[in-house]
Amino acid sequence: MARSLENLDLVASGKVREVYETGDDLLMVASDRISIYDVIMPNAIPDKGRVLTGMSAFWFDRTSSIVPNHMISIEDVPDEVRGRAMLVRRLEMYPVECVVRGYLSGSGWREYCETGAVCGVGLPEGLKESERLPRPIFTPATKAEFGDHDENVDFDRAAEIVGDRALMEELMRISIELYEFGARHAAEKGIILADTKFEFGRHPGAEVILGDEVLTPDSSRYWPADLYEPGHSQPSFDKQFVRDWADAAGWDHSPPAPELPEEVVAQTRDRYLEAYERITGEELDR
Repeated sequence: MARSLENLDLVASGKVREVYETGDDLLMVASDRISIYDVIMPNAIPDKGRVLTGMSAFWFDRTSSIVPNHMISIEDVPDEVRGRAMLVRRLEMYPVECVVRGYLSGSGWREYCETGAVCGVGLPEGLKESERLPRPIFTPATKAEFGDHDENVDFDRAAEIVGDRALMEELMRISIELYEFGARHAAEKGIILADTKFEFGRHPGAEVILGDEVLTPDSSRYWPADLYEPGHSQPSFDKQFVRDWADAAGWDHSPPAPELPEEVVAQTRDRYLEAYERITGEELDR
């Protein structure tokens, strides 16, 4: 591994991460940028990159018995990005996001209000916002191009996109098992894992490998269990706090995004750090 990013080729830059090429593998570097509604906010959340990397490493390690993952090391990385970077295997990613919902919130709640279903999965009548579902449901989404919004699709459409229905069924099975594993652990820490998304790819010799990030506050809705009350949106450990502020400020979700007030930045940082520390049982240097 090169000891400096200057010696590596940048191959991708997303809303939150930069990806560098290092031989046959990749270096994923998580920034402190925050995006909501697929738009990057003007100011960053300090320590967010460390939280995303640390939590992903925690979960990759603990879910490897369910499905192999792309993590190689968080130690063999350039010193300048240590704590925010992960050396990973290069995967051929599948073009769907595998979303699992245990509670009715976000776009799932909006779709339920309109149709009584989420991504083609019919649900009982009369459910409240944020209510726990009878069982976790699989609600895939398309991966949007940079600047566009992800689109919820039903299982049949997801299978068409992937091109292999049996593979899509396996991705669904694994996704639900991962969600249930994460939800049990979070519950032990007094946290509700309302929903989350996973991304998978293939690698020579393995058709299904968990990639990207896993069970972080960016890819999941985490709620404090002691404050849970269905019937409205919930306080959260994730970027829903920023979404709620932006909506209250009247932003129309189109660029440019508004500047975040200092108190919103500070409170969001505290939420990310608390999620990390409660889930992992470890403290980050503040």
